[in-house]
Amino acid sequence: APSLSYATHNPSRSTETAREMSAIRTAEPFGEGVPFGDPGWYTKFNSPYYTQSHVEYRAKVRAFVEKEIMPHTHEWDEKKSLPLELYRKTYEAGILPGVVGSPWAGGMGAQLDVKGPKDFDYFHELIILDEFGRCGSGGVLWGLLEGVHIGLPPVLNFGSDDLRKRCGLRVLRGEATICLCITEPYAGSDVANIRCTAKKSPCGKFYVVDGEKKWITNGVWADYFTVAVRTGGAGMGGISLLLIEKTMPGVQCRRMNCMGVWASGTSFITFENVKVPVGNLIGAENNGFKYIMHNFNHERWGFVVQANRFARVCYEEAFKYAHRRRTFGKRLVEHPVIRAKLADMVRQIDATHHQMENITYQMCTMPKEQSAKALAGITALAKVQSTKVFEYCAREAAQIFGGASYVRGGQGEKVERLYRDVRAYAIPGGSEEIMMDLGVRQAMKEWDAVQSRM
Repeated sequence: APSLSYATHNPSRSTETAREMSAIRTAEPFGEGVPFGDPGWYTKFNSPYYTQSHVEYRAKVRAFVEKEIMPHTHEWDEKKSLPLELYRKTYEAGILPGVVGSPWAGGMGAQLDVKGPKDFDYFHELIILDEFGRCGSGGVLWGLLEGVHIGLPPVLNFGSDDLRKRCGLRVLRGEATICLCITEPYAGSDVANIRCTAKKSPCGKFYVVDGEKKWITNGVWADYFTVAVRTGGAGMGGISLLLIEKTMPGVQCRRMNCMGVWASGTSFITFENVKVPVGNLIGAENNGFKYIMHNFNHERWGFVVQANRFARVCYEEAFKYAHRRRTFGKRLVEHPVIRAKLADMVRQIDATHHQMENITYQMCTMPKEQSAKALAGITALAKVQSTKVFEYCAREAAQIFGGASYVRGGQGEKVERLYRDVRAYAIPGGSEEIMMDLGVRQAMKEWDAVQSRM
């Protein structure tokens, strides 16, 4: 079979851009200069993945995060909320439409005043999530980006033109917010067994929705809800997706007090006799499970990016603190045991980052139908890898900080907060146990297919 270039699989990239990508070289180091405190291509290492467009966009996103996010992170996390005008600011900065996958704004870019970077792809989206992770708060990152990142793609990818315009454009412009509602008190990773029902009204013009959703990110301030409902029989074949609006009578939301991600608006949502127009059906009836699985790859990939940057933040904070703090007459970093902790953190973070970039490259170069199947297993395993590394680094950073990591605020602020956020990455989007099983089951299917051809 002939070899296939980057530009062949990704029509948005020109042949010239593909050549530029293969020849990119790091010119000037970018960032604070902490060794391993940023991905290798920020400092001294060349990369085949990034173009000048990525370099320029990285600087733009970092400037926004450092000005608009990082100075307020602790305050917003403690308040457990964000100012809603931040959504509009993030749109105007040319960032918010970049978290729904490729193409830019989910294909709605021509209808937006703000344009995306040249040849937008998943590496641009990776940069957004990675740079926002530097704030060191899963709650702030989720509060601003996660609802859009996981709740809007089903509408843009499978919804009608009316839903894409009526809901999609408002959310992309930061004029409204959205959340994804799948998990229930009775069904988490076991999506096929959700109980929330949507029954057609006698007139056939509405679905009447009854049920509960739990641990829903951004629910308390969301204007739209992308909801998994049961419209048919038992199992995965009876699930549909509906777009429910907060203004519809019978929608009730209440905040949940959770261990971490405080500013994300985690909610318990009740739908009681909610009449939803049939036009708010996303895609085809009883095809919802397929749409959810399609969405999961992108969601889990986003978890990998975020969790690994949070692990890197833990390392970076610990590295800098170990150079300041003195014990037994010398700096912490001069103790071999501390250097060993830092080394263990770095080797795991960078290994995970390279796996993540490899998956991102496949997302950019594979046709979407192919990538949905080919990347499900490896993305699931990457999620496990990233959350385990995050947990390890949060613990080791806390050990290096000592009592300073036990205090909300102060020198150990980021480490203390991220230590509480770990479980929010290890469990949602598919728990580590479910993800490991999925990864191996996918491998078994591939092996069976190989054996059948022999």
